[in-house]
Amino acid sequence: MSLRIDAHQHFIDPSRAVYPWLTASLAAIDRRFGPDDLAPELAAAGFDRSIVVQARSSAGETRELLATAATHESIGGVIGWVDLTDPGVADAIAAMRSGPGGERLVGMRHQVHDEPDPAWLLRRDVRRGLVAVEAAGLSYDLLVRPREMPAALEVVRAQPGLRFVIDHLGKPPIASGAIDPWAGRLRPFGSLEHVWCKLSGLVTEADWRAWRVADLVPAVETALGIFGSSRLIFGSDWPVCLLAASYGDVVTASRELTAGLSDPERAAIFGGAAERAYLA
Repeated sequence: MSLRIDAHQHFIDPSRAVYPWLTASLAAIDRRFGPDDLAPELAAAGFDRSIVVQARSSAGETRELLATAATHESIGGVIGWVDLTDPGVADAIAAMRSGPGGERLVGMRHQVHDEPDPAWLLRRDVRRGLVAVEAAGLSYDLLVRPREMPAALEVVRAQPGLRFVIDHLGKPPIASGAIDPWAGRLRPFGSLEHVWCKLSGLVTEADWRAWRVADLVPAVETALGIFGSSRLIFGSDWPVCLLAASYGDVVTASRELTAGLSDPERAAIFGGAAERAYLA
């Protein structure tokens, strides 16, 4: 039986570090969120493990997350950050793995959608870094919006040996309802078997204060049609999700959105696909 996994959550502590994305409009989550805060939420929702994802561009943060994972069995893996443009990226990854909790490192991520250049992923030094990530046996999370998807698609096609995971369904514009351009850019990824997509971050792409599960249906049905249940991964995006919904409400909405699927299909979305993408 597959583990039940929340494959996308964060730990943050604004009193100790600066998070450039944590602006005044996000004041509701401008405080520490750690493993002890998440544990009761995971237990109440019936999850066995979570995957903690980097929240700032810092190798130091990654080392801290790995050390935390070493003392918390519920953390099944860490998606960290490394400077892909650094010629020493392979050594940096090896150093992370040699430290406390290093065996929990399962992937890397960068806030690509914050880069001024929509083709940032196509830079020669970045692609060299992605080769190092692949050589280390890690996955790579793609934090992209539709603007960056063409470059991401080119990279993914050129690197079939690296497992890629598209975060937050690639940021569909749920609030506006104009999802056709997004869907068109996401669709080509579906034919690439080394790409997964996360059912995460949707409540904050909708109208934060007045969203309904029905608002999320078009994006989720589109993603299911592209990736199927075997390559769609649930993630809460906690604590960012708290801007729009409680942890329990996010889980309930995701279960409602997948209620028409078979038990094996839902088991894949809520654990099995994450095992294959990150823990295989």
